[in-house]
Amino acid sequence: MCDDANYQWRIARYPIGNVQPEDFHWHVEEIPEPKNGEVLLKTHYLGLAPVMRFYMMGQNPSGETALKIGNVIHGRGVAQIVKSRHPDWKEGMMVQGQMGWQTYKVSAMTPQEKFFVMPNYGPNNKLPAALGAGVLGMTGLSAHAGLFATGSPKKGDKMLLSGAAGGVGSMVSQLAANVVGCDVVGMAGGTEKCDFIKKHGCRAAIDYKNEDIAAAIDAHLPSGIDLYFDNVGGETLQAALERLRMHSRIVLCGSISEYTRRDPFSLSNYTRLRRTDSMMKGFFVYNHLHNWEQVMDDLAGWIIDGKLKAVQDFVHGFEHMPRALANLYYGNNMGVQCCNVRGEPEIWN
Repeated sequence: MCDDANYQWRIARYPIGNVQPEDFHWHVEEIPEPKNGEVLLKTHYLGLAPVMRFYMMGQNPSGETALKIGNVIHGRGVAQIVKSRHPDWKEGMMVQGQMGWQTYKVSAMTPQEKFFVMPNYGPNNKLPAALGAGVLGMTGLSAHAGLFATGSPKKGDKMLLSGAAGGVGSMVSQLAANVVGCDVVGMAGGTEKCDFIKKHGCRAAIDYKNEDIAAAIDAHLPSGIDLYFDNVGGETLQAALERLRMHSRIVLCGSISEYTRRDPFSLSNYTRLRRTDSMMKGFFVYNHLHNWEQVMDDLAGWIIDGKLKAVQDFVHGFEHMPRALANLYYGNNMGVQCCNVRGEPEIWN
């Protein structure tokens, strides 16, 4: 990555359907200088998530200011403070937070940007800084909060997990199986991904691209579902609702199968919850920020103990960010989709 300028991806037009190359504008400007109370951040890694398409459409699903044509695209990343005129943030610190799609950023480190210092973990007092772009970042908090705070998993639960090869799903499968002791059946698209999820916590895999989903659920979970962790919504959620055991739980994490539909999906069988005294509950990751330090310590400890394999799918080069975002909707990623902008820092204070 060249350090001669600040490179940015901005919104060229609002997307219709999946993002297209014409939706993005490549912009180059001078590296900014921090003023009193500000720092200059140098981007090392950026994370990608399906929600970024909504940002590009001018929506604000996470509460940030809605973007307009010409704005830098929202996104979280891992950066190093290379200049500081802020009393609380020192040069050399590695942080993660709202960087946007750019290679440098000047920031006053406001609460709205949700910056966190990245501590050194693990053997030799360090896990890679790259993990802050996903597994030890908002994706990790989503997986932890969705499973533990929302799903209330119990040992022996018969669990169905959609989107099991994705960023959140590939973590939830391992936490449910290896930390809690659930019996996890995962769903993914294609043979390669199904093989992948069976190595990451899932007893069995359902290939939603090539199998009848309802029949496959019945085959792998004949007695029904105690816990369904939903990353896709749509017809898969509808099928799960027909197969609930007593006092089961459904966690609403994502609904990627619905994001590019022109007509909203209508869930017609939610009343199945009543018949089994079951619960369907959503969560918003930012409502769990107060648990950040404890969750990151939990996840780092499970990585070090071997209970959680950190899976991040990297595209190398900031110029490839648009294609990486499109790949999320094509289902081409395994694990957390990230961009390696500069790699690991030489010195980490």
